[in-house]
This record gives sequence, C-alpha cells and structure tokens, in this order.
Amino acid sequence: MDKRIKTVFLLLTLLFLTCMSHAQTQNPYKGEWVADIAEKVLPSVVNIASQKKILVQQSPLFSDPFFRDFFGGGMPRERVEKALGSGVLISEDGYIVTNNHVVGGADEIEVRLSDERVFPARIIGTDPKSDVAIIKIEAQDLPGIRIGDSSNLRIGSFVLAVGNPFGLEQTVTMGIISAVGRSGLGITDYENFIQTDAAINPGNSGGALVNMDGELIGINTAILSRTGGSVGIGFAIPVNVVMNIKKSIELYGEVVRGWLGVIVQEITPEIADSLSLKSSKGVLISEVTRDSPADRAGIRQGDVIISIGGKDVHNSSSMRFLVSELLPGSKVPVAVVRDGREEVMSVTIGDLSLSEVPEHQILITGNRFLEGATVADITPAARESLSIGNDIEGVLVIDVQESSPAARTGLNPGDVILQINSRKVPGLKEFEAVLKGLRGIKMSISIYRQGMVMTMTIIR
Repeated sequence: MDKRIKTVFLLLTLLFLTCMSHAQTQNPYKGEWVADIAEKVLPSVVNIASQKKILVQQSPLFSDPFFRDFFGGGMPRERVEKALGSGVLISEDGYIVTNNHVVGGADEIEVRLSDERVFPARIIGTDPKSDVAIIKIEAQDLPGIRIGDSSNLRIGSFVLAVGNPFGLEQTVTMGIISAVGRSGLGITDYENFIQTDAAINPGNSGGALVNMDGELIGINTAILSRTGGSVGIGFAIPVNVVMNIKKSIELYGEVVRGWLGVIVQEITPEIADSLSLKSSKGVLISEVTRDSPADRAGIRQGDVIISIGGKDVHNSSSMRFLVSELLPGSKVPVAVVRDGREEVMSVTIGDLSLSEVPEHQILITGNRFLEGATVADITPAARESLSIGNDIEGVLVIDVQESSPAARTGLNPGDVILQINSRKVPGLKEFEAVLKGLRGIKMSISIYRQGMVMTMTIIR
C-alpha cells in the first residue's frame, strides 16, 4: 500500500512540474517571451522621412481679385513641409505599408531600415479615405513581417506596438486590445479601428501592431489625446483592411470600393419600438437611390438592413464599411426586416468609384467670394456617403483651397450650395449662370451642411 501511495505521489509531482513548466512558457508576462517577439518583428519596422514643397502666398491680400488685378499679383514663396513616421515591410522585395498622412503628396521619401541602411522610396498607391499608403524601396532579401488575420481579434489579447515615436527609432510598447470595430471618430472616412492601450505617440503612425505570435494585425494610425501624447487610447487599421487595399491597388491601380445606393439613419429605441424590432441594431433606409444596386435588388424605403454578406450591421458606419470592402460585381445576401419579417435579398454590388466621379466639375476663379472652390453636380454616391436627401438640390463643394476667398467665406468640402442671392442653383449649369452675373461687394449664400441649411451674407 505504501509503495502504491509513493508511486501515485511521484506521478502527481511529475504532472505538477510539467504543468508549471508549460505555464511558464505560455506566460505572457515572461519577459524573455516578449523580448523574443520584439526581436523578431523589430527588423520589419522602418523609419520614414518625407518632404514636399508647397507654394505659400506672401500676403492674404493677393487672394482678393481686386488687389491681385491692381498690384499685378504677388510672388508666392516656396516652403518645404517635412513629416516623420513609421512603416512596415510586408514583403522581402521592399513593399512597405504606412499611413497616407505620412507620405501623401510627398516629393521625396526616405526609408531607414533597422540595420541603418537608407533607401529612397516611391509611392505605389495611396488611399486618403482609410489613411493607408503603399510605398516601395528597391532592395531584396528584406525581413518582411508575417501577416496575421484581424477578422477574429479578441478584446483583452496582448499586443505590441512598434514604431518610431518622436523620432526614437525601434521603440516597443505593450498593451492589450481594448476594443474592435471602433468607428464614428472622424479620423478617416472609412473607420473600423482596433483600439489598444499600448502606448502610441507622434511618429508611431504607420508602425506595426503585432500579436503574441509576432504577426502583423494592424497599422498604428492615431491617438485620442488632449495633450498630444499617449493616454492609453490608440487606434490601428486592421491588417485585413490594409491587405485588401494593397490588392485593389495591384489589380486596378487604385482603391475600388463597393456601392449599395441607399441613404440610412440610425435606429433609436423609439424607432425600434415603433417597428417592433428586437433591438436597435441595424440601419433604417430613409431613401433608395434610383437605379442603384439596392433599387434593382428590390430593397425599399423603410426596410431595416440587419446584415450584409452574413456580417451583422450595427450602425450606419459599420454598414458603410462592410459595403466598401465588397468588390464591384459580387453578389451578396442582404438581410432586411420588412413589416416585421426578415427577408434576404441578393444584391449585385456596384462600383463606388464610377458613381463618385462627377460628369463635370469646375474650379472657381476670379470671384471675390467663391474663388478657390471646386464644385460639381451631386452624384448618387455623394448623396449616400454624405447623407444628402434626394430633395436637396444644389451643387456639391468638392474641394476648397487653403487661404482662398472660398475658405474665408466659410465653405467646406461636402457643403451643398443651394442658393446665391436668393437664386436657386439646382445644378452646375444654373450655378455657372448665376456666377457669371455675380457683381458687387455683397453676396448672400445658402448652403446645406450635415442636415442643416444655413444662410450667410458676406460683404467684402
């Protein structure tokens, strides 16, 4: 009996020691393990320095046509803007992913590797709407990082953020995934961020967010801070989004996104109650664009979209993101609730880039109030992305040059000009006619902005 007890005791002891040994190797707090991961991914993270030349008017007076005509114009001076950031090698032959705000519009880009080698880089493609850019250096046998999967991330998982904050190269911080699917922050047009408390600071932009297997799961992009430094709320673009953008650029030479053709609104508890919905998840369709993919599939005003392609729709931001990831021409099931019953429609996704391009647009010049603004007719895609109802008729402001008369008037991209001096401008043709007759030092303008109509009187 004693012999058997001793045998059992020895077996239990061996089992305990084996479990303890296994637990130690899997312990995320074990410094050697984290150090091994950092050592593996650090060579894949690079330092990026970019610069671009911009022309700056010597005096704002020369933006006014009167002064420019009288004095013969002003000689603009050249200024060089510089930016520092991070990037991640995603292939052995020199492809690097970073943020658009690090390299967008740059005349020169310089990449410094972890071994101190320096290479010039060229831009392969950029996507300002998601703040992603792909650049390339001419080199081989580089330490490309392993690409992970950001579709099944778990809140609470440990991560490392790697980059060059404040120009301090090869900096590693550790934290957890605080949240996933963050949107509505106003950082980019298309948002589906990973939130982390791993310290991210200026200069980390474009750096790597990696999991405990040393795989890239996100590109660090922004922080939420009142001081400019990390307060434990950082955001990264999921790597699946980044790789889809890279694939689109390789296939089409640009980023191509899907288009559904609906204008939606959030579902409040009151709306959910009135429609007998089980929850406030989903989006209520307020308008369907004529001859759009949604219209052709039979989706109607008043339907509630609850899923697209088998993925749940939580709000308008998530719906817009899900549609943007779909390839034009693909057929996907869209589940809606109609009259209390769930129905599934098969929708052939359209091409947002084709529906976004206005047939005609003009850059306004020689006008003391509106010079520097680019305007166009409102496309169906613009109505969808900016939530402009079909009852709003006017011209859409596409762009406003900095320090221009239009900027001083208060115009912003996305505004819709409805009237000028009480004359309606339902389209570009009518707008151009009104613009030709615009004289004097006083102008009244009515614009539609984010659901509100404002009228301003400008004297200049």
